[in-house]
Amino acid sequence: MSLKFSPYNKEEILKLRDDLLKIQNIFYEKFGVDDIISNSKIYEILIANILRHDLIRGHSGSRDASDSSGNQYEYKHFKQTSSNKSWTFNDYSDNTIEKLRQTKSVIFAHINDLVDPSIFDWYYEVEGKIVSKYLTEHTSSIQNTRKMINVSPNQITTRLDIKKIYNNQNANGIYSKELSKLSNCVKKLELATNIKNLMTSNKIWELFTAIELNHNVNSEQGGRAGAHDAYDENYNLFEYKISKSTTWNFQDISDNVLNKYKEIKNFILVVKDPFNIEIKKIYFVKVEPTIKRLIEKLEEKRIKTGGNLRRLQVSLSMKDIKEIIEKEIVVE
Repeated sequence: MSLKFSPYNKEEILKLRDDLLKIQNIFYEKFGVDDIISNSKIYEILIANILRHDLIRGHSGSRDASDSSGNQYEYKHFKQTSSNKSWTFNDYSDNTIEKLRQTKSVIFAHINDLVDPSIFDWYYEVEGKIVSKYLTEHTSSIQNTRKMINVSPNQITTRLDIKKIYNNQNANGIYSKELSKLSNCVKKLELATNIKNLMTSNKIWELFTAIELNHNVNSEQGGRAGAHDAYDENYNLFEYKISKSTTWNFQDISDNVLNKYKEIKNFILVVKDPFNIEIKKIYFVKVEPTIKRLIEKLEEKRIKTGGNLRRLQVSLSMKDIKEIIEKEIVVE
């Protein structure tokens, strides 16, 4: 499928963004949960709503939810439309395995996103100590640099002898009312922009960046632009990196990814305000010197770790990019 540029209706999208902010404010006031639109948070809300769990106010390293007795749960999910029909542990370090040992259960959830709105229709519940033991036993021979492992439904059924649990979709949880409002608002945004799966990863933030730049968000999964985030009316390609600080993460920096970066016109580094759902600053950054700095920092990291890189991942700070910024936009 070839790219087709179609300008977004900025006024309409900003109005829907305001509606999202109102819903997010209600979530915070009622449940103490903020930043509900980033990093697939909507699926955690969907899971907690069915299971009668309370979402844990998020920070890096915390579990996802708790029950009325204070037991904590880790959520893993994959969607029906995902190419990888399994649950991924991106980090199975000793620390991760120990934390799982102290967790009541891991919820391995399936999200049916072929229906509208998406539903959490079935799952496996596995005790944290069992998952911890499983990872310890089955990751010993894995050599991938990311220390990543996928766990499939078949593995849970055959290796752990645990049965799938099906959900009652008529269940009315504490998040149901707000979740319905959130789903409806997102659906309106998807219809207005022809972008699917807006609540996956940071795609919705890519949209809010694109409307400030008169870009289109790329919905293609393959082809020339399949690896890149956005394009302009002249079909120049751009890679977005979006953060709430002036430090941006670059993951999976393989030779293939670096070669893909050479196809773009600029890196677009963005500072967001997740609590007010706003884009604050946008930096157009030169491509070749950015790639050069990524390679340098990756090599510095390799030397520091004695050549044993767990992930091909580095961060660029304002210090790294200050001399290679082509343009800065402060969003009013």
